[in-house]
Amino acid sequence: MDTEVNPEHPASGASVPKRPAPRLPGREPELGRLTGLFPVVLGGTSATAVLAGEFGMGKSATLRTAAALAADAGFTVAIATGSRLESHLSGGVVRQLADALEGPGSPPHPPVTELCGPAGESEALDLFFRIVRDATERGPLLLGIDNVHLADAWSMRCLAYLRNRVLDLPVLIVLTSLIGHPPHPEVALLDMVGSMPATITLNGLGDAAAAEILGLAPGELASACREATGGNPVLLQALRPRLLPGADPHELGSSLIGQVLLMRMQEFPHAPAILHAAAILGEDAGFDLLARLAGVDELDALQAIDTMVRLHVLDNSSRPALTYPFVRNSLLKDMPQTTRAVNHSRAAKLLAEAGAPPERVAAHLLEATAIRIPWAVDVLRLSARDAVFSGRPELAARHLRRALEERLTSGRRMAVLLQLAHAEFQFDPPGAAKRVREAVDTVGNRETAAFIATAMLLSLCGGQDARLGISAAGQIAARLDAGGPDAVWPLLCMTYLAEAGSRLGPPPEFRDFEEQWAPLTDPAAQRSRSALLALDAVRSGESAQDAVGHFADALSAAGDSPTRSSRGLSGDDGELFEQHYFFTLATAVLADEPAHVDRLCRVLDVEREPWDVHVPHGALPTLARGIALQASGDLQRASVHFESLLRRFDERGGTTTCPVGVLCAAKLVECWVDLGRFEAATSLLDRMDFVASQGLFTHTYLLYARGRLRVATGYTRFGFEDLLSCGRRLAHHGMRFPGFVPWRAHAARAALALGQTDDAARLAEEDINASARWGAARPLGTALTTLGLVREDDEAERALQKAITALRSSPSRLQLATALTELGTLQARHGQSEKAIETLRQAVELSEQCGARPLARRAAEELRSARRALTPAKDNEHGLTRQENRIAVMAAQGLTNREIATALHLTRRTVELHLSGAYRKLGIPGRAELGGALAKSSQRVDGR
Repeated sequence: MDTEVNPEHPASGASVPKRPAPRLPGREPELGRLTGLFPVVLGGTSATAVLAGEFGMGKSATLRTAAALAADAGFTVAIATGSRLESHLSGGVVRQLADALEGPGSPPHPPVTELCGPAGESEALDLFFRIVRDATERGPLLLGIDNVHLADAWSMRCLAYLRNRVLDLPVLIVLTSLIGHPPHPEVALLDMVGSMPATITLNGLGDAAAAEILGLAPGELASACREATGGNPVLLQALRPRLLPGADPHELGSSLIGQVLLMRMQEFPHAPAILHAAAILGEDAGFDLLARLAGVDELDALQAIDTMVRLHVLDNSSRPALTYPFVRNSLLKDMPQTTRAVNHSRAAKLLAEAGAPPERVAAHLLEATAIRIPWAVDVLRLSARDAVFSGRPELAARHLRRALEERLTSGRRMAVLLQLAHAEFQFDPPGAAKRVREAVDTVGNRETAAFIATAMLLSLCGGQDARLGISAAGQIAARLDAGGPDAVWPLLCMTYLAEAGSRLGPPPEFRDFEEQWAPLTDPAAQRSRSALLALDAVRSGESAQDAVGHFADALSAAGDSPTRSSRGLSGDDGELFEQHYFFTLATAVLADEPAHVDRLCRVLDVEREPWDVHVPHGALPTLARGIALQASGDLQRASVHFESLLRRFDERGGTTTCPVGVLCAAKLVECWVDLGRFEAATSLLDRMDFVASQGLFTHTYLLYARGRLRVATGYTRFGFEDLLSCGRRLAHHGMRFPGFVPWRAHAARAALALGQTDDAARLAEEDINASARWGAARPLGTALTTLGLVREDDEAERALQKAITALRSSPSRLQLATALTELGTLQARHGQSEKAIETLRQAVELSEQCGARPLARRAAEELRSARRALTPAKDNEHGLTRQENRIAVMAAQGLTNREIATALHLTRRTVELHLSGAYRKLGIPGRAELGGALAKSSQRVDGR
């Protein structure tokens, strides 16, 4: 391959004429090292150099350019070339050198044929030495042996003999050798060049030199060509005529290069077979797969791989693929198409058996055209699913079009066509619509068609993808309608859920579905009926009992079904509960129902992968459990569930795009706010895309979480607006269920902090009405707590007492701790310090159990204040508390109850209670005697 670099070089054995040395792009450093030896030789001392490199790296061209430069410097030049076809001819290389040195004027010597004749070995060796010595008498000498690794054994011995006898002669010996070539069994390279040769390794050319060879301007294309060829000059020259406009250098190859390389490998046992296998496998070329695909024993394969790694034909790695893409492409181009296809199908099977990722198996299936591989369809579909997920829809479409080449049943063809429509929808929406119509035309078995359409709806997250699924399902439902209500109802149900969950406005009318219940007899339809009734109850916000009951019916059907139902939308695998819209509402309602949460998690914990590729396996039961833990106030365990799940969503890129991922992130932010981890919550929210997350639940949950964080971190006005926006979105969607997100409770607190007491009161009234209508303990207790904040005196205390009673009947410990904190704070303000201390002690204990550090700190501070208030003031003998004494002094100074309440931020009722206590302890009937009683008390204290 090296000789292709300069095909016009003189024939072996001829003296190199004095002419300008050809320019070798990128080889200036190597030529500089060679010409740097010229002064040494001109000074009368010999030198040796070895040019080493892989196939085609330009060893021959570099040697002959150096020879031309030596001739210009006054050297006598003799070059010989080793050849594979002449390696058996004894003395072939030495004959070439001797013929070049015995020019006109040379001393007479015996015929060169005697060098290897019967004259005897020592005489022949000495004869060659005399020829060289006599040549040096005419001037410095350069002996070049190209491809010395292919020289015959006798010539190698002559060079070894010569090397030690010309040390004090002006001789420069330059050898070129293929790097990694197995050494000759008789003579080593060091025997021919001595122990200190100048070893020059020819590596690949750089971008600039590659661009010059290709006739290109430096830039990305030249760099890509250099990368595809490794900067190998021969490969670059072979690439140049194939570099048409728009061509990708990484996909080009030359069948001639493939033939030459295979021919060169023929001398190594089993190397051609391994080489073919490496070309087929590409990046999948593990040792065991190489051996199996080549049909070679492992020990023989190891030896062949070792040889080709040393020759730089294969990478020196655990996966010894071909070194350069151009070489692989060249070998594949030299392979007949049928041979390639069969080998790729064999490679695909071997990879599948080895458990390789579907994408790698599918890459070979794409190349196995016109070969029927029935098992390939599932692999191609799975790989296409992953490709769409990773943002490569064109690749997914290629895989699915290949799957359509197989013999498919009508049901499988429909499934592949729908999946292909989804992939093509990303880059060719009109083409996707045609695929949907084609899929509808292939509908055969009604149950299978309904199941496949349902699976498509479940596999799409939302937005435009969901609209495609809804459109496809609608067309298939119309096609199935002739089979009666039972045939089409389950599909209509799932279409309705997808439509309701993806709309930016109110959901479709529920009564349109209700009218179709009467004629239904199929159990799957009845399960769907329970689910829709549950959602209707949730949206209306009328009855928690009805909603929980209907959800329980759907869960019972899903969990108790003994067999897999292809049509059951809530069958034993719980497909209905995997639908984003349904899952979100179900977990929000069932969070306070531990028994139902357990059943929900069992239904969701299935062995198969989720329909939605963005959702990790086991994500839904983990998220459902985390939501239930958070609702119960177990913040630490809930955050562990959310954090571990969020890492898995991050790995799949679904945290900001998949509704379930967004829900998980929002729940974690809410949890971190209660835990006091504000920086972590802020960092996570900064990653979220509030513009893209416009679905009913994803954006609403994000707004709620951000509103809570902003209020907690002092950005009250912005947080208040987020919470109000959250409420407006829920109202726009017709969602009246108060427990979805308790936005009013936090908005009312923010309004109070902003001094907007009327807004706070209005929000509290709305919340209490909605929660009373719904009837569940946690929303009601939360609303009553809010009411206690906006009411005054006895009304506030009664509301908080009711809140605590309601929350004690639920598992909601965090909300209970909040209500206890508010009641204890109110009791302390009213002078009921003994009650306040007990209430706040419970609040501190409960909030610490929940891990709610901000709430625990607040409750603890209020508790300390209540205990200080019980401590008698030091300047009176009647045991007035500090607060009683302070209020009594202000009253004695003439301030009215209203003025005292305003100054101390208390209610008038609280002021009245403290004054009553002071009158009783001082033994006076009222305010008129207050000044004198305080003065007498002060005098007695001073005189003590």
